[in-house]
Formats: sequence, C-alpha cells, structure tokens
Amino acid sequence: MNNKIRIFMVDDNRNIIMEVKKYFSSHEKIEVVGAAYDGEEALNKIIQNHENIDLIVMDLIIPKMDGLSVLEELKKRNINNKSIITTSMNSIDVINKCMEIGVNYYLLKPYNLEALESHIKSIVKSKSNKLTVSDKDLKQAITSLLHSLGIPSHIKGYLYIRDSIDLMYNNPSMIGAITKELYPEIAERYDTTSSRVERAIRHAIEVSWNRGDYDVMESLFGNSVDYDRAKPTNSEFIATLADKLRIDANL
Repeated sequence: MNNKIRIFMVDDNRNIIMEVKKYFSSHEKIEVVGAAYDGEEALNKIIQNHENIDLIVMDLIIPKMDGLSVLEELKKRNINNKSIITTSMNSIDVINKCMEIGVNYYLLKPYNLEALESHIKSIVKSKSNKLTVSDKDLKQAITSLLHSLGIPSHIKGYLYIRDSIDLMYNNPSMIGAITKELYPEIAERYDTTSSRVERAIRHAIEVSWNRGDYDVMESLFGNSVDYDRAKPTNSEFIATLADKLRIDANL
C-alpha cells in the first residue's frame, strides 16, 4: 500500500521541477505524481486527478493563468487540495489574497529542497487550513507593509512598530495590555522607557498618516477607524496590522 504524500508541481521553470522530482525520486514519504508548466495545463490536470493529489506546490507567476487564479478556479469546482504558493514576490496584498483563497503556505523563492520537504510534511499532517508564512518571510512582509505605509526606516518608531506587530500577532491578548506589557517589552529590547516607546510610535503613525499611500491606508484601516476623523491610536494601528499578518506559525 502506498502511503506517500503525493504532490503536484506547477512551475514554468523546468529546472525547478526537475530538481524537485530528483530530490523526491527515492523519498520514503513524498513523491511527485504530476507536473505542469503553465496555469491552464495545471488546472486541467488537477481537475482530472485531484483525488490522487495530497498537495499542490505552485509558482505564483506562470504563463496563461497565474497560480492564485488556478486555485480560485479549483475552489469554484469544490476542489480544495492543500497548497503551497511559491514566489519571489514579497507582497502583503498577495499574502492576504492567499489567505482568502485558502493557501496553506507562502514560500519565498529561492527555497531549498530540505525546507520544502519540511513544509510539505507539516502541511499534510496539520489539521489547520490557515495560511502559514515562515518567520523570516513574515518579518520581510512586515517590513514591506511598513514601507508601503510611508514609515521611514531610520526613525525609532519604525523599529518599535515592527517589533510590536511581531509581538502582537504571536500574542493577540496583548491588545488589551499594550501599556502594561507591550511597551515595556519593546523598551527593554531597546534600552529605553515605555513612555518614549509610546511617543516614538505615535510620531511614526503621524508620519505615516501624512505621507503614506491613501489607498493602502483605506484598505487597512477603513473598517476600524474613520480616516477623515482621526488617526488610529497606537493600539489600533498595531493591532490592525498584526491582524492582517497573523498566521498559524505552528510548523
């Protein structure tokens, strides 16, 4: 009886697929059962054989139909194989889209095959359907998001907000203890005081509100704060961004 994890590879880079096939060719627990080099080919093959596929590993940018569009079409047909999206794009918008569609892992290229192997095993074993992003990838996504919000990286508030988001997505309860727990934690990290952390974050938010991309602001804070009325509080700002980036980090 074959109890191997059956993966289907989708990538327009034939060398990548060849390397993955070679790596798993004699693997005890994982096998590549199929491959496609563009979106239309992938969609057709997966529809025909989805019952024999445990996990789809698919590049985001592929000819004819991008990876997310393929997954959306599969979802319309009630085909919900677990999936990993691979991409060199580090975009919060793409991550959010992956979450909406039900992607299980967001893996930045280039990746090593040992890491891919580990993620495949974890995803198939896990009962969770939440999107997972590696710690390194998440930190890069936070950085990308803060830049899009117009917060310059040279000011102290940028560092404090970055670390605060990291803390809050791992500990959602901190939203009710931002003064007692979060500020002191950040202050200790940077050898400063809680009040200085609070002021620096407030200043960074003011800078962001004045120079950030309006559309990005509206998409992030439109449902939680009145853009025309006032800037979000420190806790609203951090909690909203953490909520956008929160993932199941249980690898």
